[in-house]
Formats: sequence, structure tokens, C-alpha cells
Amino acid sequence: MADEKKISPTAENLASAVKAASKKGPPPVHLWNPPFCGDLDMRIARDGTWWYLGTPMGRKELVKLFSSIIRKDGNDYFLVTPVEKVGIQVDDAPFVAIDFETTGEGQDQILTFETHVDDTAIAGPDNPIRVERDPETGEPSPYILIRANLEALIDRKSFYRLVEICTHENVDDQSWFGVWSGGQFFPIIPSAELPE
Repeated sequence: MADEKKISPTAENLASAVKAASKKGPPPVHLWNPPFCGDLDMRIARDGTWWYLGTPMGRKELVKLFSSIIRKDGNDYFLVTPVEKVGIQVDDAPFVAIDFETTGEGQDQILTFETHVDDTAIAGPDNPIRVERDPETGEPSPYILIRANLEALIDRKSFYRLVEICTHENVDDQSWFGVWSGGQFFPIIPSAELPE
């Protein structure tokens, strides 16, 4: 039997495969089932910065390209092409929501979020907002679902803007401070826990 030549995954090989596969719209990563090829020394920091081999990736187009092929299976993140699947590290969420636009008011309000890689998502039943709070400090970490179980951390300035348009609503016999979008109310913090 001849020795099989194993090729280690690299960012360059992945980028070439993605460009070839995504000529007609967003890559259908959910349909691809390639073999796992190992982990790549690539990390997405909490602030959305992509790191490769210990160096921040400065080219936005390359970051956008890689962000189009992220997939989360269980608790692990991968970059997936038709021919290979490599593991990457994500410190918090793979995206950061850096801004949002508001249209309408009250229950008819629509919030459209934009990420640092130019994805957009309208908060609603298909793209819910959720807030986790640090059990020790109470510090909130707000997220919005962007696509296929991939979330964006809502940046601090956008979260402060969200809080400005929050209202109080009754949810399961408890008053919550939260925000409306897409016909759905997203609770952020129990009204009783708001600072005076």
C-alpha cells in the first residue's frame, strides 16, 4: 500500500477552497460533511479580532471570507469547506454586533443589527436576543443569533443604546426590563434588579 500524503491545513488552502466554493452566494456549510483535518492555530478574540499563528489578521476581506465558513457543532467551532473541516478557538462568540438600526415603535419596533464582518440580522423569533449575567459581578453579556447557532456579542455602545429603548413588560408573572423587535419581547433584566 502506498503511503498517503497528508497535507496540514493552512489558512491559505482554506481561503482558496472557500473562494472556489462560494462563487454563487453564501457557502452552504450546513450541507458540507468533509473529514476533520485537525486544529488550525486560529482564534477569534472576544472583541472580534481574528488571530492566525499568533498574529492579528489585518485584511478585512480575508476575515469576512473565513467568517462565511464558520460552523458550530456542539460547543466546538470549525471552518468548513467541501473538502476539509478544521477546528478553531473562539473566546466568546464568533461575531461582534457593532451597531443596530431601529424602525417603528413599541411592539412594532424592528432592530436590525450589523456585525464587524458586515452580516446583518433582524432581532425577532428567528434571531433572538439573549443576555447572560456574570454570577459574581452581575455584568451583562448580550448576544443576538446571527445564523445557524452562531451568535454575535453585542458591543457595549450598542447595548447602552438598547437599554435606552427598553420598556417594562410582564413575562411569566414577573416584570422584566427588555426590548421589542420583530413582534417579540426580549427580557434583559428583572425590573426589580434594576439599579436605582
